[in-house]
Amino acid sequence: MRKLANEELNRLEIDEFKKVKKNPIVLVLDNVRSMNNVGSAFRTGDAFLIEKIYLCGITAQPPHREINKTALGATDTVEWKHFENTLDAVEDLKKDGYQVLSVEQAENSLSLENFTPKTDEKYAFIFGNEVYGVEQEVVDKSDHCLEIPQFGTKHSLNISVSIGVVLWHSVLKGPLAP
Repeated sequence: MRKLANEELNRLEIDEFKKVKKNPIVLVLDNVRSMNNVGSAFRTGDAFLIEKIYLCGITAQPPHREINKTALGATDTVEWKHFENTLDAVEDLKKDGYQVLSVEQAENSLSLENFTPKTDEKYAFIFGNEVYGVEQEVVDKSDHCLEIPQFGTKHSLNISVSIGVVLWHSVLKGPLAP
């Protein structure tokens, strides 16, 4: 086996990326502290061709050197918007017809493997603060909670890992699946 060179990967150019049909997904970062996690969200969002990212509360915004370290240019491809309050972002998304899903361990949450995106739906996935998770008031306003099954002694995953798992599952099972 031979590793492929970057030129052989047939990646989209920035202007092509901006014009191509996106997966109907918005990531919402609810008071995420780490700029590395923010950059990873952009990079993963680019990889899975999402519509945009909402950066809420204390979540840092581009341009910033620490975000760029992990985003690797994805802040130029993935659209984003800042909201002072995550509840305002949720209201905006619901007004635009998105199903709002907090990724959180909660009563009556839906285990990720049982979630199948519908072709005619748009989804917003909310990921919370590294210590406190998604704020309870945001969970209360969400349509549902998704939970990623875990089997070890830890009770959480890093937000960048959670974003990757949820987007991979949603795109693989979703309307624009390859």
